[in-house]
Amino acid sequence: MYAIVEIAGQQFKVSKDLKVYVHRLASEEGSKVSFDKVLLLDDNGNVTLGAPAIEGASVEAKVLQHLKGDKVIIFKKKRRKGYKKRNGHRQSFTQILIEGIVATGAKKAAPKAEKVEAPKAEKAPKAEKLVEAVEEKAPKAPKAKKGDDLVIIEGIGPKAAEALVAAGIDTFAKLATASAEEVKAILDASTSKVQHLDPTTWAQQAQLAADGKMDELKKLQDELNGGKAV
Repeated sequence: MYAIVEIAGQQFKVSKDLKVYVHRLASEEGSKVSFDKVLLLDDNGNVTLGAPAIEGASVEAKVLQHLKGDKVIIFKKKRRKGYKKRNGHRQSFTQILIEGIVATGAKKAAPKAEKVEAPKAEKAPKAEKLVEAVEEKAPKAPKAKKGDDLVIIEGIGPKAAEALVAAGIDTFAKLATASAEEVKAILDASTSKVQHLDPTTWAQQAQLAADGKMDELKKLQDELNGGKAV
């Protein structure tokens, strides 16, 4: 006998005495857990499908241990931007032991599940009121509009973008209307080492970005070398 059950947002094919690794559960090690979202049951060839879950069916399990998976390295890089970022991640898992599968109509420990769900039903209205209160306050305290990512422009690095934002040029539209002489003056006045940059094509690139013409922008950048026309 086996079942297809949903546990912590994932679906598993389980049977008695099977050990399964699932996303981290809140239950303590050694405690009993029950999962009632059973999508399919196969009892010696007698298959029962849920719609979406089978009423009255559940999978009983025991929490064996909490642990973390192998480290995964996430590396991000933007070419010709001087941007590199490296992070590591270890996913948290819980190992459980399937102790039994309760089919439709069988006796199961339903009262415990009802006691756990009852407090959640009482807390739900408070959460809804909190959301409504936040939505009412939102229009009174509007957040400032975030500027565009100027680093997308070929030739502009993080330091050059910082200098432009400090001078009030924080969007593609503003950069598109600024002349090369004005931008050069901003770079020359910056304390960062950006005076060597050539902003000749920045306005043209910014106009394409402001118009949403990213394919044309990429095609233009492929013809440039560090922001300069070849």
